[in-house]
Amino acid sequence: MNSFLHVFIPLFVAIDVFGLVPIFLALTNGMSELARRRVAYEAIATAFLVSIFFLVLGTWVFKVLGISLADFQIAGGLLLLVFGVVEILNLGPRDYVSGMTAGPVPLGIPLMVGPAVLTSLLLLTPLYGYTMTLIGLCFNLLLVALILSFTRFISHDIGKNVMHAVSQVIHLFLAAIGVSLIRRGLH
Repeated sequence: MNSFLHVFIPLFVAIDVFGLVPIFLALTNGMSELARRRVAYEAIATAFLVSIFFLVLGTWVFKVLGISLADFQIAGGLLLLVFGVVEILNLGPRDYVSGMTAGPVPLGIPLMVGPAVLTSLLLLTPLYGYTMTLIGLCFNLLLVALILSFTRFISHDIGKNVMHAVSQVIHLFLAAIGVSLIRRGLH
């Protein structure tokens, strides 16, 4: 149990599920409950698959490609910055590529599983093993799924105008998080 907590807690902090809720609500504003649930499942599936990939091959891929964690932070930051600016300025419909949603990007990666989570996975695996790290990750993603499945109660109680205002502020924070990741990557 002690090893589990040593893996679960850093991943819980890195995922920041409570920080994801307002972003999830902003990105799924105006969607039906079924569409919102689909976006959540896509995000969680993407986060899980990327995490598994990094658990197994992360260090090797970085070496082969000649990239560092800082490079990864900058790329994730640029992605969030561009996404936030496009949403704030309303430069186009949310579905700019046919069939694409906000689930895989930006929710799944880099928000749910970004540089902080991937770094944690790479650091925790040698200390606690693949199995314990995978268990800690799965419990965290299960918790995310549970919390995101109850967001409809939050969005239902908030009016449309309030949701729009909150959505714009959240997109501004997304852009700021992107700038922060770029700055940390450059540092």
